[in-house]
Amino acid sequence: MHNVLPTAADVADAYLRLRDWVVETPVLESDALNRRIGARVLFKAECLQRGGSFKIRGALNRILQLSHSERAAGVVAFSSGNHAQAVALAASWLGSRATIVMPSDAPKIKLNGTRALGADVVLYDRERDDREAIAARLAAERGAALVPPFDHPDVIAGQGTAALELGRALAARHAKLDALYVPCGGGGLVAGSALAIKPMFADCAIYAVEPAGYTDHADSLAAGERRTLTSHPATLCDGLRSPTPGAITFAINRRELAGAVSVGDETVLEAMALAAEHLKVVVEPSGAVALAALLRDPPAGRRCLGVILSGGNVDPELLSNALTDHPPP
Repeated sequence: MHNVLPTAADVADAYLRLRDWVVETPVLESDALNRRIGARVLFKAECLQRGGSFKIRGALNRILQLSHSERAAGVVAFSSGNHAQAVALAASWLGSRATIVMPSDAPKIKLNGTRALGADVVLYDRERDDREAIAARLAAERGAALVPPFDHPDVIAGQGTAALELGRALAARHAKLDALYVPCGGGGLVAGSALAIKPMFADCAIYAVEPAGYTDHADSLAAGERRTLTSHPATLCDGLRSPTPGAITFAINRRELAGAVSVGDETVLEAMALAAEHLKVVVEPSGAVALAALLRDPPAGRRCLGVILSGGNVDPELLSNALTDHPPP
């Protein structure tokens, strides 16, 4: 199953599986942001999703397809925070024990949120330790099922349901989507989004948006093969610090994406402030990168753009700094 690429049909199946569990998050629009960017921009507010991010879609789609005995044995995941909370939440709904391998420098709000949902948290040093190896060892010791953050067909299909909802909302508004901007770490959300959107809007250009210094998707797309970063610079976008694209996600993304762009922390902070001011939503740095990309380089000749605001789990102090440093005009 791990080597089988998911399809648009898998995303549609995942939607039916998840629709009684997850929130169909709103699609938001702001006249002020439309003027600023020079196009109609429609925002899929996954920051308002259960667990605070889109991650519940993929985690739950994976765990729902485990057998009763597999769920009883527990699940193991590795994550900087949002996937951790999603797996913990999904496991709590389904009566499964969750163990999450998390970096010791993860935002406190994400560490505390994961523990509050009943998960066992195992900390690691992201500069020295191999989180996947730790998770694999724990899963083997406990006979538990692994729930990867992005590189699994069920996870990718689940993540794609956010874009499926966005596409259906645009169709209901008789809008044609010219381009879609999606936050990108390992590539699961943008891969699932591409699978969902392309059958509805065949000419839609889909862009992965990465934080500056973590351009593994851009580098891999340029090379035509997966590339791995050799440095780990500081970034506010803790959820997008994947050093290399997933094998399954890249197989989809090299086929479907129009490209990958990157944005720096300062533009991300501005995007967070503008989302709060004009859309009235709280967005974390990793969740704001797609809006930041449009602020930095508004695309010419595009009439209707889609943006996924992928998460809203941000430490209050960081949000306060963003609002203070980027007050409304």
